[in-house]
Amino acid sequence: MRVGIAADHAGFEQKQYIKDLLQEHQFTVVDYGAYEYIPDDDFPDIIVPLAKGIQSAQVDCGIAVCGSGVGVSIAANKFKGVRAALISETYSAHQGVEHDAMNLLCVGGRVLGTSLIWELVMAFLNATFQHEDRFERRLMKVKKLEKENFKD
Repeated sequence: MRVGIAADHAGFEQKQYIKDLLQEHQFTVVDYGAYEYIPDDDFPDIIVPLAKGIQSAQVDCGIAVCGSGVGVSIAANKFKGVRAALISETYSAHQGVEHDAMNLLCVGGRVLGTSLIWELVMAFLNATFQHEDRFERRLMKVKKLEKENFKD
């Protein structure tokens, strides 16, 4: 599985931690930045390459980290085909994938500890979309909303 990862200054340390653990667990990791700690970088700039990587299927899914996780979640959802959610507990980390085809996990580097973030990452990555009729129907409605509201 190819996992994209990105973070701004507020999530930089957490991103490095997650990246190292993912590689230890044999995931292919594509690092979209930041590549160094820059105290005044902006989360919208950091999320663009990761969101485009998801759109183009360069990666299968992604993980984004900023201070609270809110900013990267908001910015990522501006991209057609990206289904990002701010997650802070394990149920939603897997349920978001299983029921809603979430493809980008957003977490807060300043509000969650490293152990919990790792649990969220593993719950997210170990989940698969369940192709039940009700979930397919809902996903098609989301895709219809994208088609109607995003300009190509």
